[in-house]
Amino acid sequence: MAEGIRIGPLTLNYYGMIIMAGVIAAAVLSHYEAKRRELNADIIWDCLPWVVLGGVIGARIWHILTPPASMVEQGVTTWYYLTHPLDAIAIWRGGLGIPGAVAGGALALYLYTRKHEISFLLWVDIIAPGLALAQAIGRWGNFINQEVYGRPSNLPWAITIDPRYRLPEYRDIATYHPLFLYESIFNLLNMGFLLWLTRKMAHKLKQGDVFLSYLVTYPIFRFFLEFLRLDASLVGGVNANQTLMLLIAMAAAGLIVWRHRETIFPRQANEKPKHKDIENLEGTGEKNEE
Repeated sequence: MAEGIRIGPLTLNYYGMIIMAGVIAAAVLSHYEAKRRELNADIIWDCLPWVVLGGVIGARIWHILTPPASMVEQGVTTWYYLTHPLDAIAIWRGGLGIPGAVAGGALALYLYTRKHEISFLLWVDIIAPGLALAQAIGRWGNFINQEVYGRPSNLPWAITIDPRYRLPEYRDIATYHPLFLYESIFNLLNMGFLLWLTRKMAHKLKQGDVFLSYLVTYPIFRFFLEFLRLDASLVGGVNANQTLMLLIAMAAAGLIVWRHRETIFPRQANEKPKHKDIENLEGTGEKNEE
């Protein structure tokens, strides 16, 4: 499979073009979401370069810190990247971690909103559906690079992986679960859910709730998807991505409940007064008349 389009001495890498297509689609969706809320949509395009840069740096750092097991077996470890800086920045070959991308992009957006004195929680909510859309599109870059595939499968939608991209213990097996496709479809559905949330539940939401909802839905899906993955990123023998996804989902869900605790756990109208309140009533000489 060709890696890109050659224009003279330059090569436009398919992986990079797909990632950029996802970024542009996310920006366009966020632009219209800002306009729907009657906000200055130019902010999206103004902060876009910083958010993308932060996301790419974060995504690459996460990959460098948590390389998949197959790369570790070949000697491509965190230490290898630290001692081979040119390989560390070669993102066109793949190797971008979603957790790092979200964290890096969110940090860049936070710094931008602080500088311009606008609400971080408001704008991260506006961008959240676009983030899901960017992931849905960007995952097709994994298809081009023949990465992010799952366990062997004979299902009708299983994909064929070329021998050079297969793990050593699976050299004789040709077809696998297309994890990139599962995640792409889920992210499209997640985008729809987040857009529905901003429209149908707007009167019940607080700023930041849409992004927190993303931090529940995507990590839960990713947690279960990791069970199908062959080439997990292991840290100390533990699946780093799966563990982190579980912790993020639990933390975000707990924060949503805490923020809406008065609605979820309303005080009962017929709640009995405390002992001190009874004593105060008795001290006034007031009595209930039958």
